[in-house]
Amino acid sequence: MRFTSMMCCAGVALALTGCSSLNPFAKKPNPRTQPAPLVELKQDASVRTLWSASIGKAEKYVFTPALAGEHVYAASENGNLTKLDAATGRSVWRIDAGSRLTAGVGTDGHVVVVVGDKGTILAYDAEGKQRWKAQAGSEVLSAPAVGLGLVLIRGMDNRVTAYDADTGERKWTMQRTSPPLSLRTAPGIAIADTTAYVGLAGGRLLALMLNNGAPRWEVAVGDPRGVTELERIADISGTPVVSGREVCAVAYQGRVACFDAVSGSPRWAAALSSDGGVAVDESNVYVADERGGLNAFSRMSGTSAWRNTQLTNRRLSTPVSFRNAVAVGDFEGYVHFFSKEDGKLRARIKTDGGAIVARPLMADGFAIFQTQSGSVVAVAAE
Repeated sequence: MRFTSMMCCAGVALALTGCSSLNPFAKKPNPRTQPAPLVELKQDASVRTLWSASIGKAEKYVFTPALAGEHVYAASENGNLTKLDAATGRSVWRIDAGSRLTAGVGTDGHVVVVVGDKGTILAYDAEGKQRWKAQAGSEVLSAPAVGLGLVLIRGMDNRVTAYDADTGERKWTMQRTSPPLSLRTAPGIAIADTTAYVGLAGGRLLALMLNNGAPRWEVAVGDPRGVTELERIADISGTPVVSGREVCAVAYQGRVACFDAVSGSPRWAAALSSDGGVAVDESNVYVADERGGLNAFSRMSGTSAWRNTQLTNRRLSTPVSFRNAVAVGDFEGYVHFFSKEDGKLRARIKTDGGAIVARPLMADGFAIFQTQSGSVVAVAAE
């Protein structure tokens, strides 16, 4: 787990950023809950690495690659921002942002956005030329979202701010009160049509109108309970996923749930705790729980389709729906492939050994993973 505390005055001092955070972004195994060993596997699916590109380490942050057209954009803590050919991994260009980065990448193919330390927002065009710079009100760990001419930034202060994608002019701001203690994760923002779907600390999922930031609806995915602040953490984790008329999300110490994307009416919910995100296909919603179990829920009813516990405590990433399989990364850089039908572990492949924390991408017939050690890797399965 990783936390950010707002309780400095009360004497809570959990080291790392500022006065009060605990941040195992590297997903080191808890000595009390050792990761399950990898047993010998008779692979019944063919998996291979298509290409691998080195872009720089993530360090204590999470950088999510972004796909736009035929290109992948990736960033690293040391300031590297890279545009890669999605088919080959060849570098199209690489620039130095000139400062340490904490979040990225967001793009619509025209503007490419990352965030530096102290909340400096840096926007570039598709050729790597800087277009504008702006200042967020707090530290930013979540990748920017870009759509309909706007750049949306989610800060650690539970604030969402929209900027004009062409000029950097601030258009609107929405903020909710931050709970005393929250996960130090990097939940993203999903944009669909004229709505932005935002998961916040405290377990609330908001649908915001893109033109002015006004809420369309607001629902609870996590429900803070318990006596201590630690017990009451119920943050949305990962990025909400919009598929058809549904939006699905998961919360730590909360639930995995799907809602009507237009009205916010609940479709179903199931108790589950995760500090990752969900993947959705036409049949199921997939999510890795905090103990390392990979779960599949019926998209229609929310009933459990299957659960695989072979990777207990291996600190799994957000899953990705991958043809006839669902794939997930772990803390040692392995990518594991499971049958969508019954959850059987079918194959695995190793990347560079660095933890896979960032949300994977689906490209044209292959998946893209970014490791904490600095590799962007394209993997194909047959």
